[in-house]
Amino acid sequence: MSHSCEHHVHCIAIVPIFAHLSVEEMGEVATITKERPYQKGQYIYHAGDNRKEMYVLHTGKVKVFRLSADGKEQVLRTVSPGEFFGELSLFGRQRQSDSAVALEDAAMCVIEWDQLRTLMERIPSIAFKVMEQLSARLAQTESLLEQTNLLPVEQRIARYLLEISDGANSFNLPLSKGDLASLLGMSQETLSRRLASLSQEGYITLEGQRGITIVDRIGLQAYVDSLW
Repeated sequence: MSHSCEHHVHCIAIVPIFAHLSVEEMGEVATITKERPYQKGQYIYHAGDNRKEMYVLHTGKVKVFRLSADGKEQVLRTVSPGEFFGELSLFGRQRQSDSAVALEDAAMCVIEWDQLRTLMERIPSIAFKVMEQLSARLAQTESLLEQTNLLPVEQRIARYLLEISDGANSFNLPLSKGDLASLLGMSQETLSRRLASLSQEGYITLEGQRGITIVDRIGLQAYVDSLW
C-alpha cells in the first residue's frame, strides 16, 4: 500500500461509518479517496454548489451554515475530525442548501458520491452506517430546535456548556461568540450578557475570549433541570 493510500486509510479509520470495515475494505475506500487541504477562512463549498462529494474532516474544524434572504447567518453545526458532511447529494441530485467554511487550517479526505454509492452496493453495511449517522444528526438538530423554542436563553447556554465540557471543568468554547450565538439562536450581545450573569451567580468563570471553567457543575445542571 502506498504512503498516500496509507494516509487515506488513517483518515477514514477515524470515521464511524468506516470504522467497522476490514483492513482490505478500508483499502478499497482509500483508493477512491483524495486528500485536500484548506486554509482558515477558505470555503469548502457554497450554497448552490453541486460538487457531489462527501467530505471527511481529518484535522481542523469546519462551520456549516446558511444565509437568510437578508444576509443573516445561521450556524447549523460545527464539524470535528472524524465527521463527514456534504451529504445532500448522496440520496438525490439536490444542490447544497448550506455553505461550509474552514474555521482553522484543515485537511479533508474527499470521496465522490458516485464512487461511494458503487462501493455501498458491494458493502451494504456502509450505507446502514451512513443512515445511522444521519439519523443521529437529525436527532441533534431536533434537540437544538427544541431548546431554541422552549428554553430561555440562560438555560440554553447552560445546557450547551454542560454538553461541550464532556466532563471537564475547564475548556475553551469551540466557536467564536458570534458563531455560538447564531448556533444557539440569540444575538452575540445577549450571549455575552448571559455568560457574565452565569459567572456572577457563581456557576462558571470566564477566562479571556473563549475560556470557561465550570465552578458549580451540580448547580449548573440543576439550573437547567429546573425548567423540566
